[in-house]
Amino acid sequence: MTDSDLMPIGAFARIVGLTASALRFYDDAGILRPDHVDAQTGYRFYSEEQVVTAQRLRELRELGMPLSDVSRFFAAEAASDSAESLRLLNDHMRRVSTENARSQQVAARLTESLQSKASASLCALPGPIFAAAVDQLLATTTDDPSFPVLNGVRLCVEPDALTLAATDRYRFTSRTLVPSRSAGTTWAGTVSGATLRNTVSVIRRSPTVTLAAGDGFLRVVLEDGTVCQCTLIEEPFPDTSDFLESLPSAIHRCMVDRRQLLRTMEQRPLEKLGLRLTSSGIQVLAPDDVPDLEGTGDDSELTLWFELTTLHPAMTNALGNDLILDVSASDQPVILRSADDGDFTTIIMPCQAPAH
Repeated sequence: MTDSDLMPIGAFARIVGLTASALRFYDDAGILRPDHVDAQTGYRFYSEEQVVTAQRLRELRELGMPLSDVSRFFAAEAASDSAESLRLLNDHMRRVSTENARSQQVAARLTESLQSKASASLCALPGPIFAAAVDQLLATTTDDPSFPVLNGVRLCVEPDALTLAATDRYRFTSRTLVPSRSAGTTWAGTVSGATLRNTVSVIRRSPTVTLAAGDGFLRVVLEDGTVCQCTLIEEPFPDTSDFLESLPSAIHRCMVDRRQLLRTMEQRPLEKLGLRLTSSGIQVLAPDDVPDLEGTGDDSELTLWFELTTLHPAMTNALGNDLILDVSASDQPVILRSADDGDFTTIIMPCQAPAH
C-alpha cells in the first residue's frame, strides 16, 4: 500500500466516528496504532483496513469497557478466538448491569428521602381497589386542549373518605372509597389523567398504596417502595358541589338490571336508545321486539332518550348489577347510582328523541 492510499488522521476520524485527539490517545495507549507515521512531520496515516477496528473500538468504549479489557478483546480477535471475545464482552456487561442496579437503588433512596421531605402523607388504600376506581373515572375524562382539566381526575381526601370525580361536560362521575389508613388530613387536587393512565397498571399489582401530596404532584407509593409520581393540573376543577345542589329533585325512580341493559345495547348498536320507565320496569324502544328489562319503578311513566356514547360507558363502569335511576324530567340530568364496594354516582344527560 502506498502513502497515497492512506488517510490522514482527520479524514479517518470522520469516517470512524472518533475525534483526532481520541485517535492520538489510543495510539499512545498502544490500542490502535496508525498504519504509518511520517518521520519528518509526525503526521499519522491510517489504512482502510483499520476502519472496522476503529469502529469496534468506538463501540466498546461507548459500552464503557476499560482499555485493559479492550486490549485483551483485540488480542482475542487477532487470534480468531471468538469465544474469548464474547466472554470479555459478557463479563463487562454483567458488571455494567450490576453497577446500574446499584446506582438505581441509591437514586431511589435519595429520591424517596427528598420527596418525603417535600410531601405530606394522605391515606393508604388497597392497590387493586384504587386502580379500579381510577379506571372508572378515567372513562369519564376527555382530551380537550382548550379545557385541560377535563382530562383530569379530582381527588378529595377527608379523614374518613377519598372521593374521586371526573367530567367531560356531558357526564359527571364520582366514586367514594374508604381508606384502610388515614393521616387525618384534608386535601384536594386534580391529577393528570395522562399520568394516571401510565401508572394504573402497576398500582393494580400492589396490595397497598399510600397517597402523598406535594407541590404540584401526587405521589403513589407502592408496597415495595416504588414511587409513582403524578402531576397535578393547576386549572380549577368545575365546582361540583354547586352543580349537584342545583339538580332538580328526583320525581321518578326505578331500579334496572345493568347486565340486561348492556346486553341490549351491545346487540342493537343504535346511535340513540329510548327507555320508557313504567311501574312494571323499563321498556327499551327499538325497531324490533325487545323484552322488557327486569327492575322496579313507580306509578308514573316517562320516556328518556340517550346517546349510545353517553349511556354505554356509564353503564359499563358502574358498580354491581342493580342500578338506580333518579329522574326529574326527560330533558334534565339523570342520576345513576350504585352502592357495591363503595358508592358510585354518574350523572348523564338525556338527548332529544330521534327524528322519524
